[in-house]
Amino acid sequence: MEYAEIVLSVRSLVEYVFSSGSLEPGFRSGAAMVEGTRIHQQIQKQYKEGDRKEVYLKTEIAHEGLIFMIDGRCDGLLTGEDGSVTVEEIKSTAGPLDPAFEGREVHWAQAYMYAYMICLAQELTSIEVKLTYVRRGGEEQRSLYRQLSKEELIAFAVDTVAKYAPYAELMVRHEAQKEASIRGLAFPFAEYRQGQRHFAAAVYKSVTEGVNLFAQAPTGIGKTMSTLFPALKALGEGQTAGLFYLTAKTVNRFAAQEAIAMLLKGGLHMHAITLTAKEKACFRDEGLCTKDFCPFADGYYDRINNALLDMLEHETLMTQDVIARYAKRHQVCPFEFSLDAAYACDAVICDYNYIYDPRISLKRLPEERKKKTVLLVDEAHNLVDRGREMYSASLAKAPFLSLQRKYKTVNRSLGVAAKAVNAFFIALRKRCSEEGAGEWTMYPEELPALLESFAAEAELELLSPSPISLVAQEGEEDGEGGLLDTYYAVQGMLRTFKTYDERYVTYAEVQRGDVVLKLFNLDPSFLLQQMGKSYRSQIFFSATLSPLSFYRDMIGAGEEDYSLSVPSPFHKEQWQVSVLPVSTRYRDRADSLLPLSDALKGLVSRKGNYLVFFPSYVYLQNVYEIFADKYPEVPTLVQSSGMSEPEREQFLSSFRPDNPETLLGFAVLGGIFSEGVDLPGDRLNGVMVVGVGLPQVGLERNLLREYFQSRGKNGFDYAYVYPGMCKVLQAGGRLIRSENDSGSIVLADDRFLQYPYQQLLPGEWRNYLVLA
Repeated sequence: MEYAEIVLSVRSLVEYVFSSGSLEPGFRSGAAMVEGTRIHQQIQKQYKEGDRKEVYLKTEIAHEGLIFMIDGRCDGLLTGEDGSVTVEEIKSTAGPLDPAFEGREVHWAQAYMYAYMICLAQELTSIEVKLTYVRRGGEEQRSLYRQLSKEELIAFAVDTVAKYAPYAELMVRHEAQKEASIRGLAFPFAEYRQGQRHFAAAVYKSVTEGVNLFAQAPTGIGKTMSTLFPALKALGEGQTAGLFYLTAKTVNRFAAQEAIAMLLKGGLHMHAITLTAKEKACFRDEGLCTKDFCPFADGYYDRINNALLDMLEHETLMTQDVIARYAKRHQVCPFEFSLDAAYACDAVICDYNYIYDPRISLKRLPEERKKKTVLLVDEAHNLVDRGREMYSASLAKAPFLSLQRKYKTVNRSLGVAAKAVNAFFIALRKRCSEEGAGEWTMYPEELPALLESFAAEAELELLSPSPISLVAQEGEEDGEGGLLDTYYAVQGMLRTFKTYDERYVTYAEVQRGDVVLKLFNLDPSFLLQQMGKSYRSQIFFSATLSPLSFYRDMIGAGEEDYSLSVPSPFHKEQWQVSVLPVSTRYRDRADSLLPLSDALKGLVSRKGNYLVFFPSYVYLQNVYEIFADKYPEVPTLVQSSGMSEPEREQFLSSFRPDNPETLLGFAVLGGIFSEGVDLPGDRLNGVMVVGVGLPQVGLERNLLREYFQSRGKNGFDYAYVYPGMCKVLQAGGRLIRSENDSGSIVLADDRFLQYPYQQLLPGEWRNYLVLA
């Protein structure tokens, strides 16, 4: 009989079979893992000669056509003077150790599996199992003991595997279907677009060789399919184990979903899931993530396995709506359900932060699987600023003053810890200008210890089941943010202190009477490289990865990584490009309002759909008011700040190919409508881009300019020009989406006629007409 091999760890096995109960509160201890390691080492130092720690164990168990290859490391293997053997499993816990506590079933199960392996390996007739709990801080410790026979452990191991088997059988069937379907999978279009086959081949080569690729591929070439299809072919050949399709914006996730849906219709069998932010996925408008407040958290682990089996058995593409349907059917939290399902899926569509952000990344993804996983990073130009944001951290004074007062009598230790941090900020404010100008400060040596003390006290309070603790988690008592928010901000700062090096600068500012300290990451390339290096291959692609040298530098390319620039498949005749040589510099904007309004009227003189992009809402509104007053006959739409998804969809749906009259949409450069939006054919006939997109002059941008200038780069280009022109190219890229599209682009700024802006324009835009 031929057996299918199931390779998994002891922990994965027992957590699937024996996890039970409810979701814990929204609070998760950021220090728990580090503290757990310290506690393990503390206990293991007490071992006598002959005792062993971190003992690697493995075994094989056959079950109905499956053979389970199970391995793991037991914390301790102890030998008594009489030759008896004891297996020890060590667990850290935050709360006090109740004398009546008999241990969690999942913890006993983990120890039993190790005991089973040792009984077989050493041919023992019985063995002692020791489960040791240590309260964090190490001041309280309790050990529980059980003696089990070899027969009892064999029965336990066989029964545990039998309970895991339905899930394993489902995945074995799925793997066979998936591999067969990918082998027969054809490219979903009749032919490749110009340059598309070359791009797809470069992706396949990079994935199979295990290197990264930086690809600038023009808008309209079909980048999503050009990356997904070759990555799936490598998956079908067994060269990879899965892929993540990473995006910065929701609209790009929809594009990936549509591409996978098309492949599924073409015969592909694969589990793909889209992860949605918790606040969007949640079924409840308010309330805490605890069993007392949420029925979907209450008993979550008692129902999650059936929910997973049901969805994985019947679905291939798991979108937000699909996940919600199964979550309601099985009464489980949709967000946590999606995360648990993601570990079982072949493809995961999600935000960058699930991979690159140390606060949010999928921490249960095994290292072995990472080594076989491909990252497809869409619109990769966004990763530079997103990475800088992920690796920076800031703290304000106000929350600590608020917590100092709130807990002064309720929890004196926490109140004192908050007061100490508040005192640090008082001293810092004295060194800052009252006008709020930046105050440079050296690395604040004394702050980490103060924050560690605060975090320890906050953690104990947050783990308290008292009502005041629950309210404090939500931050409802004051406008400064509650204890939970402050705790997370402190953990973020402590985490950033650990990565702080020459790529950071520290600054403080007075903002509306409060003082803010920030550890600002100037160059995210090193940390992006560190977070991504565990994966087999990363494919960074965008229509605006220009200049490539800049993005290779800022994302962290290695010497072995490939670069690719795919020529546009479209003809320059499809664009009618004009430059309006007006100054849109801040000091000249008042004089530009009327010329821009008149130029817009010229752009929309032919019936059609048009978009104009401005560098700010204020500028947009100023031009709109003049245009609407002077040309009231032209129907207009205006992007507003903080639009909901239905409002965004309504805005875009107004750009219909059969519009009976002209429509002009006013939008913001770098906003939700200037990137990742697809308006093919007559849904969009013309675009005006106002300004060269330079980020607003400010403290952080000037810090970036100085930093890169000091390292031999052109600091102004790195801090301002390249990010700005990226926005311009993205906005202009909304116009031509296929070989049949045509339209007009007006670039409104005299700097488009000057170096370096002119050189950064795509080749097909350089044959422009200068408007008088």
